[in-house]
Amino acid sequence: MEIKKLQQRVRRRLLPLLRRQRMAVLAAPVVAAVLLLTWAAYGEAQYVLYKDATKPVEARVTDLLARMTLAEKIGQMTQIERQVASPQVLKDYFIGSLLSGGGSVPRKQATAAEWVSMVSDFQKGSLSTRLGIPMIYGIDAVHGHNNVYGATIFPHNRIGAATALEVRATGIQYAFAPCIAVCRDPRWGRCYESYSEDHRIVQAMTELIPGLQGDVPANFTSGMPYVAGKNNVAACAKHFVGDGGTQNGVNEDNTIIDRRGLMTIHMPAYLNALQKGVSTVMISYSSWNGIKMHANHDLVTRYLKDRLNFKGFTISDWEGIDRITTPAGSNYSYSVQAGVLAGIDMIMVPNNYQSFISILTSHVNNGIIPMSRIDDAVTRILRVKFTMGLFENPMPDSSMADQLGKKEHRDLAREAVRKSLVLLKNGKTSDKPMLPLSKKAPKILVAGSHADNLGYQCGGWTIEWQGDTGRITVGMTILDAVKAAVDPSTTVVFAENPDADFVKNGGFSYAIVVVGEHPYTETKGDSLNLTIPDPGPSTVATVCGAVQCATVLISGRPVVVQPFLGAMDALVAAWLPGTEGQGVTDVLFGDYGFTGKLPRTWFKSVDQLPMNYGDAHYDPLFPLGFGLTTQPRTY
Repeated sequence: MEIKKLQQRVRRRLLPLLRRQRMAVLAAPVVAAVLLLTWAAYGEAQYVLYKDATKPVEARVTDLLARMTLAEKIGQMTQIERQVASPQVLKDYFIGSLLSGGGSVPRKQATAAEWVSMVSDFQKGSLSTRLGIPMIYGIDAVHGHNNVYGATIFPHNRIGAATALEVRATGIQYAFAPCIAVCRDPRWGRCYESYSEDHRIVQAMTELIPGLQGDVPANFTSGMPYVAGKNNVAACAKHFVGDGGTQNGVNEDNTIIDRRGLMTIHMPAYLNALQKGVSTVMISYSSWNGIKMHANHDLVTRYLKDRLNFKGFTISDWEGIDRITTPAGSNYSYSVQAGVLAGIDMIMVPNNYQSFISILTSHVNNGIIPMSRIDDAVTRILRVKFTMGLFENPMPDSSMADQLGKKEHRDLAREAVRKSLVLLKNGKTSDKPMLPLSKKAPKILVAGSHADNLGYQCGGWTIEWQGDTGRITVGMTILDAVKAAVDPSTTVVFAENPDADFVKNGGFSYAIVVVGEHPYTETKGDSLNLTIPDPGPSTVATVCGAVQCATVLISGRPVVVQPFLGAMDALVAAWLPGTEGQGVTDVLFGDYGFTGKLPRTWFKSVDQLPMNYGDAHYDPLFPLGFGLTTQPRTY
């Protein structure tokens, strides 16, 4: 386009001159010759190394960094919420990254095409800047592309490659996943985002990272960022470090543990993440022995970057630097200084970006923050962008729209559900198992607040930040799945919270009771009592007191069940299964056997907490690794 404009300018200036000199016959060849020389000179002058995809990433980073002004560098370090963004804002402030917070969408039930259109418009703003550095768009895709209507919702943090395809289907290139916290206390409201209390299980589950990003090549250097291509997304190991070990499970609080404990329990999974090429690491809101992680230079810079050789970029959590002070935001100038000097490269502002940019600029100009720290941050951000091919493929691929919620992904989610369910009890006595259930029973009862509630089944981080209730997206409830599974001759009766007479006089062969926690995220999920909300316990007592019952428990963590356990004939820990309820009925009715094992200890009483495998006072209701098995039913 630029060459064409230049050609036109040369032609406009030369032709009138040639005509005036009565050299019309020579005009065409002379103009052609001049144009050829001009094009050659123009092309030579316009060659810039950082735009040359054949050059090594590090050379491209060095070349681009040398061309950048302070404003352009600080812009790259700034991540803002899409609700305060526009293409003009991205252009004017050289913004390096956008994000959607929980529930931040173009509109309710927006299609993949609408997401792509939005991201494209933002990206055009970034590409119109002097240097044309593309922005990277981040989103919490922690159990599938969970903000997006119609996406497949998987069990938490379980499926990578399919999630990456669904994220890319909306034009987004960066997922804030996985959470590799080691949850040492189920009272923590983010425990369901963690894989286990056992760091070895968490380490094994970092395999989600190559699912999202692609498998690293042979002879890969640990610590370098890696994204295989435009069907993959940049991943984010979070939250560095110790977030699952806070006192009494209080979110964002203080993890009191010696350095050896931190390194042996909470740190190991980060080594695995770096070996698998994780592109980014998110810093934790929590503190370690009283020092806010967002201000911890020792761990963020000296350990993660220098000792472990992490070469991707670190990113703050949402308004994470604000919370360095108490109350949050009370000394924002100090927070910017402390966070950036600690080694945080990209700041999730997310709203008041003008203030952040102004303060950081002032700190650099006044020598409070050295330019070397800014250059380190921008080098890391550019390294990720070049590595993932963002300069070559900055725009969304609209042809990927059919990846969102596709059948193959739903089938995969269904498989993940049935493999993750844990059978805790099967029969009042071991020689009389209740499961698998008969599909040909004349009449069955389905009861409970969670039986026909897709929002409850999916939990937090689904469509809205805190989750929601009802038919919030596309999927199959457990009630839907029961009706689909049983014989056409079977009558299925649904009563959310029936009374005892109804159950006793209903002529039911058996009942399936589905109860559990209501959706929550983060601090709103902190619980000191871990009880099942009403009317869950009374529904279990009423139904299981009148008819043989299998209870399916929907929860993000172990909860209090011992008082009701005797009344139940079977108990299934279904966790937060997501949109594919048939994964539950696949094992209830014996199409597949139960194989899942507990990734965390199930306590008898909250008075025992914290209690983890190996503790001297270990006396669980069900130990880590427990899980009954069944064989598939043969017909």
